[in-house]
Amino acid sequence: MTLLDAYALVAFLVGGPAAAQVRGLLREGDVSVATANVAEALDVSQRVFGLPIRSALEILEPLLAGTIGVVPLDLDRAQRAAILRAKHYHRADRPISMADAILLASAGPGDRIATADPDVLSVAAAEGIKTVPLPGQG
Repeated sequence: MTLLDAYALVAFLVGGPAAAQVRGLLREGDVSVATANVAEALDVSQRVFGLPIRSALEILEPLLAGTIGVVPLDLDRAQRAAILRAKHYHRADRPISMADAILLASAGPGDRIATADPDVLSVAAAEGIKTVPLPGQG
Protein backbone atom coordinates (compact mmCIF):
# COMPACT_ATOMS: atom_id res chain seq x y z
CA MET A 1 0.00 0.00 0.00
CA THR A 2 1.10 3.56 -0.70
CA LEU A 3 0.15 6.15 1.90
CA LEU A 4 -0.32 9.69 0.62
CA ASP A 5 0.64 12.54 2.91
CA ALA A 6 -1.31 15.79 3.07
CA TYR A 7 1.03 17.44 0.54
CA ALA A 8 0.18 14.73 -2.01
CA LEU A 9 -3.56 15.23 -1.47
CA VAL A 10 -3.22 19.01 -1.73
CA ALA A 11 -1.18 18.67 -4.93
CA PHE A 12 -3.93 16.48 -6.37
CA LEU A 13 -6.64 18.94 -5.31
CA VAL A 14 -5.03 22.19 -6.48
CA GLY A 15 -2.75 21.00 -9.29
CA GLY A 16 0.54 21.28 -7.42
CA PRO A 17 3.93 20.05 -8.66
CA ALA A 18 3.24 16.47 -7.56
CA ALA A 19 -0.28 16.25 -9.07
CA ALA A 20 0.70 14.11 -12.07
CA GLN A 21 2.68 11.68 -9.93
CA VAL A 22 -0.18 11.41 -7.43
CA ARG A 23 -2.65 10.69 -10.25
CA GLY A 24 -0.26 7.96 -11.40
CA LEU A 25 -0.21 6.43 -7.92
CA LEU A 26 -4.01 6.50 -7.86
CA ARG A 27 -4.11 4.68 -11.21
CA GLU A 28 -1.72 2.03 -9.82
CA GLY A 29 -4.15 1.37 -6.96
CA ASP A 30 -3.67 0.25 -3.37
CA VAL A 31 -3.46 3.84 -2.12
CA SER A 32 -4.54 5.00 1.32
CA VAL A 33 -4.44 8.08 3.49
CA ALA A 34 -4.38 8.53 7.26
CA THR A 35 -7.34 10.47 8.63
CA ALA A 36 -5.04 13.15 10.11
CA ASN A 37 -3.66 13.82 6.64
CA VAL A 38 -7.15 14.27 5.21
CA ALA A 39 -7.80 16.95 7.86
CA GLU A 40 -4.48 18.65 7.12
CA ALA A 41 -5.07 18.57 3.35
CA LEU A 42 -8.51 20.12 3.72
CA ASP A 43 -7.12 22.85 5.96
CA VAL A 44 -4.18 23.69 3.67
CA SER A 45 -6.31 23.56 0.52
CA GLN A 46 -8.62 26.23 1.92
CA ARG A 47 -6.27 28.32 4.05
CA VAL A 48 -3.30 28.43 1.66
CA PHE A 49 -4.83 27.84 -1.79
CA GLY A 50 -8.36 29.20 -1.36
CA LEU A 51 -10.11 25.94 -2.29
CA PRO A 52 -13.15 25.76 0.02
CA ILE A 53 -13.29 22.67 2.18
CA ARG A 54 -16.72 21.81 0.76
CA SER A 55 -15.27 21.88 -2.80
CA ALA A 56 -12.27 19.79 -1.76
CA LEU A 57 -14.59 17.23 -0.19
CA GLU A 58 -16.66 17.06 -3.38
CA ILE A 59 -13.47 15.98 -5.14
CA LEU A 60 -12.15 13.67 -2.42
CA GLU A 61 -15.28 11.93 -1.12
CA PRO A 62 -15.85 9.75 -4.21
CA LEU A 63 -12.18 8.72 -4.11
CA LEU A 64 -12.29 8.05 -0.36
CA ALA A 65 -15.34 5.86 -0.94
CA GLY A 66 -13.40 3.52 -3.21
CA THR A 67 -10.09 4.42 -4.82
CA ILE A 68 -8.32 5.71 -1.71
CA GLY A 69 -8.48 3.70 1.49
CA VAL A 70 -8.73 5.52 4.80
CA VAL A 71 -6.50 4.47 7.70
CA PRO A 72 -8.23 5.54 10.92
CA LEU A 73 -6.32 6.74 13.94
CA ASP A 74 -6.83 4.07 16.56
CA LEU A 75 -5.14 3.86 19.95
CA ASP A 76 -2.29 1.63 18.71
CA ARG A 77 -1.44 4.05 15.86
CA ALA A 78 -1.76 7.01 18.20
CA GLN A 79 0.76 5.44 20.58
CA ARG A 80 3.13 4.54 17.74
CA ALA A 81 2.84 8.11 16.36
CA ALA A 82 3.67 9.56 19.77
CA ILE A 83 6.70 7.27 20.10
CA LEU A 84 7.94 8.12 16.58
CA ARG A 85 7.54 11.86 17.11
CA ALA A 86 9.22 11.77 20.52
CA LYS A 87 12.07 9.74 19.05
CA HIS A 88 12.67 11.81 15.90
CA TYR A 89 11.31 15.33 16.48
CA HIS A 90 13.76 18.21 16.75
CA ARG A 91 12.48 21.78 16.56
CA ALA A 92 15.29 23.00 14.28
CA ASP A 93 16.61 19.88 12.55
CA ARG A 94 13.56 17.64 12.09
CA PRO A 95 10.27 19.42 12.88
CA ILE A 96 7.88 16.61 11.99
CA SER A 97 4.26 17.42 12.81
CA MET A 98 1.91 15.12 14.66
CA ALA A 99 0.12 14.50 11.33
CA ASP A 100 3.51 13.44 9.89
CA ALA A 101 4.01 11.08 12.82
CA ILE A 102 0.51 9.63 12.32
CA LEU A 103 1.31 9.10 8.63
CA LEU A 104 4.51 7.26 9.55
CA ALA A 105 2.71 5.23 12.23
CA SER A 106 0.08 4.19 9.68
CA ALA A 107 2.64 2.43 7.49
CA GLY A 108 2.83 -1.30 7.91
CA PRO A 109 5.43 -3.78 6.69
CA GLY A 110 5.85 -3.41 2.91
CA ASP A 111 3.96 -0.12 2.76
CA ARG A 112 5.44 3.06 1.36
CA ILE A 113 4.84 6.74 1.97
CA ALA A 114 4.44 9.29 -0.84
CA THR A 115 5.74 12.68 0.29
CA ALA A 116 7.94 15.60 -0.66
CA ASP A 117 8.74 16.42 2.97
CA PRO A 118 12.46 15.87 3.57
CA ASP A 119 11.92 15.38 7.31
CA VAL A 120 9.31 12.68 6.74
CA LEU A 121 11.58 11.05 4.16
CA SER A 122 14.41 11.11 6.70
CA VAL A 123 12.35 9.57 9.50
CA ALA A 124 10.95 6.95 7.12
CA ALA A 125 14.49 5.98 6.12
CA ALA A 126 15.55 5.77 9.76
CA GLU A 127 12.54 3.53 10.52
CA GLY A 128 12.96 1.33 7.44
CA ILE A 129 9.77 2.56 5.77
CA LYS A 130 9.82 2.65 1.97
CA THR A 131 9.05 5.97 0.30
CA VAL A 132 7.92 7.53 -2.97
CA PRO A 133 9.63 10.93 -3.09
CA LEU A 134 7.39 13.54 -4.70
CA PRO A 135 8.51 16.76 -6.38
CA GLY A 136 8.33 19.70 -4.00
CA GLN A 137 7.27 23.31 -4.36
CA GLY A 138 10.60 24.29 -5.83
